[in-house]
Amino acid sequence: MTRIERPFDITRLEDEWLEADGFGGFASGTVGTLRTRRYHALLLTATRAPGGRMVLVNGVEAWLETDGARYPLSMQRYVPDVVYPDLAPSLLQFDTEPWPTWRFQLDTQRVLTAEVFVTKSTRETVLRWRLDGAINGVQASPAMRAFTLKVRPLLSGRDYHALHHENLAFNFNARISNGDACVSWQPYGDVPVISAVTNGVYTHAPDWYRNFCYVRERERGLDFSEDLATPGVFSFDLAAREAVMILSAPSVTTACTAACTAASASEPTAQPGARPPTAHAAELARIEEQRRGALGSRLQRSADAYVVTRNEGRTILAGFPWFTDWGRDTFIAMRGLLIASGRLDEAEAILLEWSGTLSQGMLPNRFPDYGDAPEYNSVDASLWFIVALHDYLATGHASAATRTRLQRAAEAILVGYTNGTRFNIQASAADGLLNAGVPGMQLTWMDAKVGDWVVTPRIGKPVEVQALWINALRIAATWNRQWLPPAERALRAFHERFVDSSTQALFDNVDVDFIEGRVDRSIRPNQIFAVGGLPFPLLEGAAARAVLDQVEAHLLTPLGLRTLAPSDPAYRAYYGGPPLERDGAYHQGTVWPWLLGPFVEAWLRVRGNAADARAEAKARFLDPLHAHLDHAGLDHLSEIAGGDAPHAPGGTPFQAWSLGELLRVEKLLA
Repeated sequence: MTRIERPFDITRLEDEWLEADGFGGFASGTVGTLRTRRYHALLLTATRAPGGRMVLVNGVEAWLETDGARYPLSMQRYVPDVVYPDLAPSLLQFDTEPWPTWRFQLDTQRVLTAEVFVTKSTRETVLRWRLDGAINGVQASPAMRAFTLKVRPLLSGRDYHALHHENLAFNFNARISNGDACVSWQPYGDVPVISAVTNGVYTHAPDWYRNFCYVRERERGLDFSEDLATPGVFSFDLAAREAVMILSAPSVTTACTAACTAASASEPTAQPGARPPTAHAAELARIEEQRRGALGSRLQRSADAYVVTRNEGRTILAGFPWFTDWGRDTFIAMRGLLIASGRLDEAEAILLEWSGTLSQGMLPNRFPDYGDAPEYNSVDASLWFIVALHDYLATGHASAATRTRLQRAAEAILVGYTNGTRFNIQASAADGLLNAGVPGMQLTWMDAKVGDWVVTPRIGKPVEVQALWINALRIAATWNRQWLPPAERALRAFHERFVDSSTQALFDNVDVDFIEGRVDRSIRPNQIFAVGGLPFPLLEGAAARAVLDQVEAHLLTPLGLRTLAPSDPAYRAYYGGPPLERDGAYHQGTVWPWLLGPFVEAWLRVRGNAADARAEAKARFLDPLHAHLDHAGLDHLSEIAGGDAPHAPGGTPFQAWSLGELLRVEKLLA
């Protein structure tokens, strides 16, 4: 749980929370309620799970009226950089447990609590506001005062990557049923219907709120201004009961609330058999709190956000708010998110779902957001599949039929890679190592590309690809001995060809651009996979220590490993700015938290796995990651951080493999 209390550091007000719906949709925002990204929304739904995401309800303008005073409950930023109103004077506290919850001090006697959660049972977003009586031991006056909550929903109806602007085509018309209990709108003809079930009174008052300013988009060099439509205002009597608003898109919701046909306008006169909005919200809260409690630890509850539905199976989203499911990320992340966490049915479902996408010995690197054909442009995604399969099969969970099916998929990958497949991916006839690469294509995890510029092409025989290839061969050899000789041959070649005699550490790439003998001496973290992060280490003893020492000396930071040594002329200390600058730094010094997983495992293999070594590893390497859970993406780990101190977090604030590797290593250290 993250708790933030007054006095607030202004930077903490822009830390972010996430509520995922299990189908690719989500709600997200900031501690201070400011929307700083185009992706911040209360109702963002996946129309073709987990893709086709649309922002339907971007946020709300909320305030409380009492005795002629007005207390703001939401905060907005407008172009050029005007923040209004200011919540800081009244915001007491923010918690993420059991879901995002705010407490506002109204006066010496009253506190207002606001909360939001997304329920996976129905894909609805539930907002609730209530008066909590006394604070600091002072009881509220017995005289009843009027407390009127006003809420204006802010709508768009757009692709989640886009922005919305005032236009004549927006449809403000509201459909009202059961008194005011259910109000729905359809902004555009091809956009899902938006439903708001409340226990308030709706007043139709169409308007535009213009020039919202999204500072994270501005920092990324992208368009950052948006106009939002507000069709009307909901009013609630907080002195009488808590206020409830349940948002959904019934046309894309699998178990949408029936409140639009069953709820009543006011609870005292509810129709027979109907569930009033507050009762419905309370039941959703009960179910959701029980579900989250069953997940276990804070990390496991956060991990659940990334596991989503695809077709009839399951997959893992690489990160929020903008990533879909990427093969490489899925198989790396699932080792911690699911397998190490004991969620084996879901791990099996994901492996089976992805095995059905095999093509020419390759698994996809990415499923596009719009449901188009998957993209087969990765040399390592298929190999990571075999590594994840190894971890899963080691649990003994698979049935004989499932084991056979998945083993056949793994061998199809090895046959394809041995014989040759797309992008010159093929086992070398000369040494048994794996060749990969064509000009203009990024195939390894260092995959930044801007236009035609591949920042780190790494054509040839990248070091971590060899570690994965040899591991995949060794894994398959555990059930089919025909794969052992090529594994042993490739391992011998690795020892002969990758050790840099000047440092005893490893080259990042050999036979660069397929020129025999050309090597890349860049100090990068990829060599760590020869020692840690995979089931079978390629190096032991002094050779393993040399790699560990070089990585620790040049690349280790509190939040992960740098992607390039600061001594390199190509090193980029700062990640930020427009796409060209950001992608140019992505793997040229930027820190990646997920790499701490293989590093810690390598450290234990070199230093020994005694209890005192495990305790030291926890304190030195994991404690800073746990501290980061309270910053940026709350209860999660960021995708990346700056290469130089203070290592400012960047990229996605919620990243699957960052969290997955922390979970995996925690089990190693247990």
